[in-house]
This record gives sequence, structure tokens and C-alpha cells, in this order.
Amino acid sequence: MGMVINTNINALNAQRNLNVTANAFASSVEKLSSGLRINRAADDAAGLAISQKLQAQVTGLNQAQRNAQDGISMVQTAEGALTEVHAMLQRIRELAVEAANSTVSSSDAASVTTEISALKDEINRIAGATTFNGQFLLTGALSVGQAAGGLQVGANVGADVVSKIDVSGAKGGTTYTLTSGAGPVVTLADTSGHMQQLAVGANAQTLNFDTMGVTISLSGTDTAANIAAGLTTKQINTTATTQANFQIGANAVDSLLVGFADARTSNTSTTAGYGTLAADIGAFATATANGTGIVAAAQALITSADTGIGYVSTVRGNLGAVENRLQHTVASVSVASENLNASESRIKDLDVASEMVNFTKDQILQQAGTAILAQANSAPQNVLTLLR
Repeated sequence: MGMVINTNINALNAQRNLNVTANAFASSVEKLSSGLRINRAADDAAGLAISQKLQAQVTGLNQAQRNAQDGISMVQTAEGALTEVHAMLQRIRELAVEAANSTVSSSDAASVTTEISALKDEINRIAGATTFNGQFLLTGALSVGQAAGGLQVGANVGADVVSKIDVSGAKGGTTYTLTSGAGPVVTLADTSGHMQQLAVGANAQTLNFDTMGVTISLSGTDTAANIAAGLTTKQINTTATTQANFQIGANAVDSLLVGFADARTSNTSTTAGYGTLAADIGAFATATANGTGIVAAAQALITSADTGIGYVSTVRGNLGAVENRLQHTVASVSVASENLNASESRIKDLDVASEMVNFTKDQILQQAGTAILAQANSAPQNVLTLLR
């Protein structure tokens, strides 16, 4: 190559390489200062897309964990109130046992009536006043009830009679259909394809479809085969969904519906739960006022108090099961979030030690490139020696 002045190829080559080194050095500085391997899509387009999806899951799981913890607090609030309801029902039963003894005079019975009535009013007040963040928990506002049509309390199933249907744990606005099979067994299925099968026995029994949230109680002395045949093709309808929804996962389908039963003794929607407790309290008050039939009224009140205690025990048990489930949910979501964070870190975070190697190399190359460019720029001056 001849000696030229206008075009310095060596300088242009040195400048080009210096620009490449400068860009690499700037990229290393950006990564080291941010701690991220991917600062823009150009760094790793596929890695950026994957890391953003993982980030969405992580943030969703972190919020779901907080949601589950709030749900636990909500359940604990309701269950704590029911603790006092239980205590008052126990006291009502104790007073009824006392009043059933003939040693109690009419005036003593009147005092018992006063306390029982006050306890009943307090049960209703607590049920009506228990709230969480403005939501009433024990008035049935967050529960599912049985809609009209289909199998109802009082219906005949063979020679047995349906004494109680509990749908408090079922899905709202749903039709459940019963079918029978050999065994005999009965299967309960909803419109979404979920189902549960139970063996049927003879006489009085309770068919607890726990995974479906439906319980059917029967009284009588019929055979298992007749009971199963009597239940087949029967349907149970639930009212529209009003249950509490706990979003316990990062995706839309990761939710848990929880019903909070009505704990008021005077509300017709809980008649199946409390039985005739409210009516029996009124009958006892009437008997006390008339001075006759006090013992019989007190004995009836003992029985209905037992029914109420059993109902509240069931409600508290259901809430306790939900609380335990949410506790496990919090633990599970925490582990999932941790693992997804680790996955995202492997894609997006910078290996500082590895990048420092590149940084040092680019720094040396940049210094060397600058020196060589200076030498290349001075090379055309050699032409002056030919002009002397």
C-alpha cells in the first residue's frame, strides 16, 4: 500500500475497533451499575419476554399471599364471634335444665326467662354487628342458601324423610343432581362436571358430600336400596353466588369461595340450623307467664338448645377448616414465589464476576485503542520526509 495523505486507513480501522470497544465497555458499565443482565430488549429479547412473565407470576403470588392472610383474619373474626354465641347457647341450655326442675318456683322461672331472652337478643346482636372491613359476616350476606325447586326438607326418600339440607359450602347459582348406582351408592354432580360418590346405608343417616359443600340428613328406617332409589334424579338448587371470594393465586382461576353462615336465631334462613330454638324460647316465656307447663317447655328448650349448639359447632368447624386451608395456602404460595424468583433471577440478574472480566478486558482494549489511534493519526506525517 502506497503512502497517502487524504485517506488514513490505519486510523479508520483503529477508530472502528475503538467504537466497538467503547460500546462493549458502555454495556458492561450499564450492567454492572444496574445489576441486571437484561436492561433492554436488545440485550436478550427471548429472556426479556420470559422474565416478564415470571415477574407477573411473582407479583401475583406475593399479593395472593397477602390476600390469604387477610382471608385468615376475616375467618378468625367470624369464628371469634361464634365463640361467644356458643358460650351463650351453653348458658341457655344450662338455664333450661335448671328450669326443668320442679323445685324452681314461678318467680324463679320468670328470672330464668329474662336471662334467656337477653341471651337470645345478644346472640342476634353479635351476629348482626360482626363485620370485617364493612362486610357483615354472620347475617347470611356472604353465604349460599337453597333455592326453590328440587329436593326440599320434608320430602320423602323411600320411607325416609329429608330432615335437613345444608348447602352453606356449595357453589352459588348451581344445580346439583343426584344419581344412584349399585352398592348402593349415590353420586352428587354439578353442572361443571364435578362429582362425589357416597355409600348409602339403611335407616336415618347423613350424606355428607364434603367436597361439594352439600349435606343431606335423612330420618326413618328404610333400606339402603330404597333410599338410594328415592334420591336418584333428585336435584338441589342453590341461590346466586354471594360467598366471599378469596383470590389465593396469581391466576384468575386460583380463587376460593367461602360461605359465612347466618348465626341469627330469629332469621328464617337459619331455621334448619337452630331448629325451633327461637320458637321454644318464646314458648318457655309464655309458659312462665301463664305459670303452667314450665317443665315441659324447659325440656323442649333443652332439646332445641342442643340443636343450636350443634349448628354453631358445624359452622365453626367449617370456618376452622377454611382457616387451616388458607394457612397451607400461604405456605404453598410462599414457596412458589421463592422458586419463581430464583428462576427469574437466573434469566435476568447479572453474574457480576463474569461481567467484571468483560469490563476489565474492554477497559484495557479501550485504552490500547486510544493509544493506537493516536499512532495511526501521526503516520501520514512520514510523508513529510519525502518532501524535504
